[in-house]
Amino acid sequence: MFDFSIFSDAQAWISLLTLTFMEIVLGIDNIIFISIVVNRLPPEQQQRGRTIGLVLALLFRIGLLLSISWIVGLKEPLFHIDLPWTESNFGVTGRDIILFFGGLFLIGKSTTEIHTKLQGEEEHEGGAPVYSTMTRIILQIIVIDIVFSFDSILTAVGLVDSVLIMILAVILSMAVMLAFSGLVSTFVNRNPTIKMLALSFLIMIGVMLVMEAFHKEIEKGYIYFAMFFSLLVELLNMRLRKKVEPVHLRDSTFD
Repeated sequence: MFDFSIFSDAQAWISLLTLTFMEIVLGIDNIIFISIVVNRLPPEQQQRGRTIGLVLALLFRIGLLLSISWIVGLKEPLFHIDLPWTESNFGVTGRDIILFFGGLFLIGKSTTEIHTKLQGEEEHEGGAPVYSTMTRIILQIIVIDIVFSFDSILTAVGLVDSVLIMILAVILSMAVMLAFSGLVSTFVNRNPTIKMLALSFLIMIGVMLVMEAFHKEIEKGYIYFAMFFSLLVELLNMRLRKKVEPVHLRDSTFD
């Protein structure tokens, strides 16, 4: 089914490493989302939830890679809409529909999480934290996995011709993300400002997906640079806050 002889060519290995790196970069937003929603589970179930989420993402990506002709077909218009401010019809594709509703879901979910954090964690009458069910969390992960999988696979198709290289790159990238997902989740959830920043990133990505649904392409390099720069500034702020000593007031004596 697959021709493994392509790996006798050094170019195939370069393509594999390049695509694996790209898949890891594109999967950062997926890890962030999974880390945040899995935090709604009881502590003893969170690692299981992260693993299930990333395994589902892997299965979605491999399944889509084995259906490349269908993926390419999603870029063909399903119907057209007459827009009064343009001279041509707007062709709505299957990809546009998936990106539009996926983007809205990401915006809505991230905004709800921010609202919850600002209002305080939901509690029972006894003060114990409210946990979500595994089924509900997995359903949310499935929705966003589908959206991010399309973005990831379309990038892979544009970079590499070999389906075997694409599948291996996806497997390697998912293995790396699975290895570090626990550390990312712990870091995000232990630092409220980082968590708020991560939720803001997800809103920005959701807006980008909606704009792409309307054929307004945004260079992803700008998005990832903005995310990296904001994260760097926040890390510097965190380090500065640790170094700053609290101010101690002295008693004043009056004559």
